[in-house]
Amino acid sequence: MRILIVEDQENLAKLVKKGLESEGFAVDYVLEGDVGLNRILMHRNDYDLVILDWMLPKKNGDEVCREIRSQKISLPILMLTARDSAKDITNGLDAGADDYLSKPFSFEVLLARIRAILRRPKTALPLELQAGEIILDPARKQVAKKGKEIKLTLKEFSLLEYLLRNKGVTVTREQILSNIWDFAFDSFANVVDVHITNLRKKIGDKEAKIIQTVRGIGYRMNDN
Repeated sequence: MRILIVEDQENLAKLVKKGLESEGFAVDYVLEGDVGLNRILMHRNDYDLVILDWMLPKKNGDEVCREIRSQKISLPILMLTARDSAKDITNGLDAGADDYLSKPFSFEVLLARIRAILRRPKTALPLELQAGEIILDPARKQVAKKGKEIKLTLKEFSLLEYLLRNKGVTVTREQILSNIWDFAFDSFANVVDVHITNLRKKIGDKEAKIIQTVRGIGYRMNDN
């Protein structure tokens, strides 16, 4: 899952980014409201969630939120603010936020709110993802084959989950990079191919039948 943080306190943005990346998310951050709005308008399909501060330079979070919703963008928004009166909370939710978290907050609570929001998709997502004998449990962050657990790194897990959610569909290296790594990542690196190679070894896909290479395009997850 990919998250955009719009927060003018850079130290806080970096801290949250680091914490979320340790949980397997791909995270970008920007420091101004208008920059955040433009990023969302241009890349609405690249993100799964926006963490949006209320008080921002150039354009406040509630303004950003209202403009996003006026464009019929349904991207989930978690609003952060030190303003915690009932009226402020109501205004934030009325602006189109999906949830509201008051500062200061613990990272554990933030993570729980994010997970709760991401459990509310437009269409129900399966509790487990499967291809052949490989079963992935997104909630428990576990992968097994024939009932035996496979140990993966966070990036390998995220890559496998992305491929499973797009099973049967050819995805490009650029699509993988934009969903698993952040915008600052060097898109010319061969990191995708390296991770695919390592993933194939761990899931026992020596002949590349499960994760198929589509020459000149990218990869496709099959049921083998």
